[in-house]
Amino acid sequence: MLTMNIKSKIESLLFISAKPMPIKQLSEILAVKDGEIKKAGDELVEEYKQNNRGIQIIKDGTKYQMVSSPENAQIVSEFIKDETTGELSRPSLETLTVIAYRGPIGKAELNRIRGVNCALILRNLLLRGLIETKEDDQAGDSLYVISFDFLRYLGINDIKELPDFERLSSDKILDNVLNETKE
Repeated sequence: MLTMNIKSKIESLLFISAKPMPIKQLSEILAVKDGEIKKAGDELVEEYKQNNRGIQIIKDGTKYQMVSSPENAQIVSEFIKDETTGELSRPSLETLTVIAYRGPIGKAELNRIRGVNCALILRNLLLRGLIETKEDDQAGDSLYVISFDFLRYLGINDIKELPDFERLSSDKILDNVLNETKE
Protein backbone atom coordinates (compact mmCIF):
# COMPACT_ATOMS: atom_id res chain seq x y z
CA MET A 1 0.00 0.00 0.00
CA LEU A 2 1.26 3.48 -0.83
CA THR A 3 2.20 5.89 1.86
CA MET A 4 -0.69 7.90 3.20
CA ASN A 5 1.49 10.96 2.64
CA ILE A 6 1.10 10.78 -1.16
CA LYS A 7 -2.64 10.18 -0.90
CA SER A 8 -3.00 13.03 1.56
CA LYS A 9 -1.16 15.39 -0.77
CA ILE A 10 -3.24 14.29 -3.76
CA GLU A 11 -6.43 14.85 -1.74
CA SER A 12 -5.33 18.36 -0.78
CA LEU A 13 -4.46 19.27 -4.35
CA LEU A 14 -7.73 17.89 -5.70
CA PHE A 15 -9.66 19.74 -3.00
CA ILE A 16 -8.27 23.15 -3.97
CA SER A 17 -8.26 22.57 -7.72
CA ALA A 18 -11.21 23.96 -9.63
CA LYS A 19 -10.72 21.47 -12.46
CA PRO A 20 -9.54 17.90 -13.03
CA MET A 21 -5.83 17.35 -12.42
CA PRO A 22 -3.84 15.16 -14.82
CA ILE A 23 -1.60 12.43 -13.42
CA LYS A 24 1.37 14.12 -15.06
CA GLN A 25 0.70 17.43 -13.28
CA LEU A 26 0.27 15.69 -9.92
CA SER A 27 3.47 13.76 -10.57
CA GLU A 28 5.42 16.95 -11.30
CA ILE A 29 4.07 18.81 -8.26
CA LEU A 30 4.72 15.94 -5.85
CA ALA A 31 7.99 14.83 -7.52
CA VAL A 32 6.72 11.25 -7.69
CA LYS A 33 6.55 8.82 -10.63
CA ASP A 34 3.36 8.75 -12.69
CA GLY A 35 2.74 5.13 -11.69
CA GLU A 36 2.73 6.02 -7.98
CA ILE A 37 0.25 8.84 -8.60
CA LYS A 38 -2.01 6.52 -10.63
CA LYS A 39 -1.91 3.84 -7.93
CA ALA A 40 -2.60 6.33 -5.11
CA GLY A 41 -5.32 8.08 -7.15
CA ASP A 42 -7.05 4.80 -7.97
CA GLU A 43 -6.91 3.77 -4.30
CA LEU A 44 -8.47 7.10 -3.30
CA VAL A 45 -11.28 6.61 -5.84
CA GLU A 46 -12.10 3.23 -4.29
CA GLU A 47 -11.79 4.43 -0.67
CA TYR A 48 -14.20 7.30 -1.27
CA LYS A 49 -16.69 4.99 -3.02
CA GLN A 50 -16.63 2.44 -0.19
CA ASN A 51 -17.18 4.96 2.60
CA ASN A 52 -20.34 6.59 1.18
CA ARG A 53 -18.97 10.09 1.65
CA GLY A 54 -20.47 13.38 0.52
CA ILE A 55 -17.33 13.93 -1.50
CA GLN A 56 -15.97 11.55 -4.12
CA ILE A 57 -12.86 11.39 -6.21
CA ILE A 58 -13.53 10.47 -9.80
CA LYS A 59 -11.19 9.50 -12.60
CA ASP A 60 -11.64 10.46 -16.23
CA GLY A 61 -8.92 8.86 -18.29
CA THR A 62 -5.70 10.24 -16.83
CA LYS A 63 -7.28 12.98 -14.72
CA TYR A 64 -8.66 12.99 -11.17
CA GLN A 65 -11.16 15.39 -9.65
CA MET A 66 -12.84 15.79 -6.27
CA VAL A 67 -16.61 16.23 -6.68
CA SER A 68 -19.72 16.13 -4.56
CA SER A 69 -21.58 12.84 -4.29
CA PRO A 70 -24.43 12.31 -6.78
CA GLU A 71 -26.74 11.52 -3.83
CA ASN A 72 -26.34 15.11 -2.65
CA ALA A 73 -26.91 16.73 -6.03
CA GLN A 74 -30.17 18.45 -5.09
CA ILE A 75 -28.89 20.15 -1.95
CA VAL A 76 -25.65 21.17 -3.69
CA SER A 77 -27.64 22.55 -6.61
CA GLU A 78 -29.82 24.64 -4.28
CA PHE A 79 -26.76 25.99 -2.47
CA ILE A 80 -25.01 26.91 -5.72
CA LYS A 81 -28.16 28.59 -7.01
CA ASP A 82 -28.32 30.74 -3.87
CA GLU A 83 -24.60 31.50 -4.04
CA THR A 84 -24.64 32.46 -7.72
CA THR A 85 -27.78 34.58 -7.81
CA GLY A 86 -27.09 36.97 -4.95
CA GLU A 87 -25.12 40.18 -5.16
CA LEU A 88 -21.37 40.01 -5.55
CA SER A 89 -19.35 40.68 -2.42
CA ARG A 90 -16.82 43.49 -2.32
CA PRO A 91 -13.87 41.04 -2.60
CA SER A 92 -15.57 39.41 -5.61
CA LEU A 93 -16.05 42.79 -7.28
CA GLU A 94 -12.42 43.72 -6.61
CA THR A 95 -11.21 40.43 -8.07
CA LEU A 96 -13.47 40.80 -11.11
CA THR A 97 -12.17 44.35 -11.65
CA VAL A 98 -8.54 43.22 -11.53
CA ILE A 99 -9.29 40.45 -14.05
CA ALA A 100 -11.14 42.88 -16.32
CA TYR A 101 -8.36 45.46 -16.35
CA ARG A 102 -5.30 43.22 -16.06
CA GLY A 103 -6.40 39.96 -17.67
CA PRO A 104 -5.45 37.49 -18.80
CA ILE A 105 -3.99 37.02 -15.36
CA GLY A 106 -2.73 34.02 -13.40
CA LYS A 107 -3.93 33.10 -9.94
CA ALA A 108 -0.55 33.83 -8.32
CA GLU A 109 -0.43 37.35 -9.75
CA LEU A 110 -4.05 37.94 -8.77
CA ASN A 111 -3.32 36.79 -5.21
CA ARG A 112 -0.30 39.11 -5.14
CA ILE A 113 -2.33 42.14 -6.28
CA ARG A 114 -5.17 41.50 -3.83
CA GLY A 115 -2.92 40.29 -1.01
CA VAL A 116 -5.17 37.30 -0.23
CA ASN A 117 -5.88 33.84 -1.63
CA CYS A 118 -8.59 34.27 -4.26
CA ALA A 119 -9.40 30.58 -4.87
CA LEU A 120 -12.97 30.65 -3.52
CA ILE A 121 -13.73 33.97 -5.17
CA LEU A 122 -12.48 32.66 -8.51
CA ARG A 123 -14.64 29.55 -8.12
CA ASN A 124 -17.69 31.72 -7.46
CA LEU A 125 -16.97 33.98 -10.45
CA LEU A 126 -16.48 30.91 -12.66
CA LEU A 127 -19.79 29.43 -11.44
CA ARG A 128 -21.55 32.68 -12.22
CA GLY A 129 -20.07 32.67 -15.73
CA LEU A 130 -18.43 36.08 -15.26
CA ILE A 131 -14.91 34.81 -15.91
CA GLU A 132 -13.34 31.98 -17.88
CA THR A 133 -10.03 30.18 -17.81
CA LYS A 134 -7.64 29.71 -20.64
CA GLU A 135 -4.43 27.72 -20.60
CA ASP A 136 -1.05 29.44 -20.66
CA ASP A 137 0.85 27.00 -22.87
CA GLN A 138 4.25 28.35 -21.83
CA ALA A 139 3.74 28.26 -18.05
CA GLY A 140 1.25 25.37 -18.06
CA ASP A 141 -1.00 27.42 -15.80
CA SER A 142 -4.55 28.71 -16.01
CA LEU A 143 -5.14 32.35 -16.82
CA TYR A 144 -8.36 34.15 -15.94
CA VAL A 145 -10.20 36.42 -18.34
CA ILE A 146 -13.61 38.00 -18.29
CA SER A 147 -16.35 36.16 -20.15
CA PHE A 148 -18.64 37.22 -22.94
CA ASP A 149 -21.50 37.09 -20.39
CA PHE A 150 -19.68 39.69 -18.30
CA LEU A 151 -19.43 42.02 -21.31
CA ARG A 152 -23.08 41.40 -22.18
CA TYR A 153 -24.12 42.06 -18.57
CA LEU A 154 -22.34 45.42 -18.65
CA GLY A 155 -23.83 46.19 -22.06
CA ILE A 156 -20.49 46.70 -23.78
CA ASN A 157 -19.03 45.08 -26.88
CA ASP A 158 -15.37 45.22 -25.99
CA ILE A 159 -13.37 45.27 -22.77
CA LYS A 160 -11.71 48.48 -23.98
CA GLU A 161 -15.05 50.24 -23.43
CA LEU A 162 -14.57 50.01 -19.63
CA PRO A 163 -13.91 53.39 -17.97
CA ASP A 164 -10.22 54.45 -18.20
CA PHE A 165 -9.33 51.03 -19.64
CA GLU A 166 -6.21 52.14 -21.50
CA ARG A 167 -4.74 53.96 -18.50
CA LEU A 168 -5.65 51.37 -15.86
CA SER A 169 -4.74 48.30 -17.90
CA SER A 170 -1.23 49.58 -18.45
CA ASP A 171 -0.62 51.37 -15.15
CA LYS A 172 3.16 51.58 -14.68
CA ILE A 173 2.87 51.97 -10.90
CA LEU A 174 1.03 48.64 -10.65
CA ASP A 175 3.57 47.03 -12.99
CA ASN A 176 6.41 48.26 -10.78
CA VAL A 177 4.75 46.92 -7.64
CA LEU A 178 4.17 43.54 -9.28
CA ASN A 179 7.76 43.34 -10.50
CA GLU A 180 9.07 44.21 -7.01
CA THR A 181 7.01 41.43 -5.40
CA LYS A 182 8.27 38.86 -7.92
CA GLU A 183 11.88 39.46 -6.92
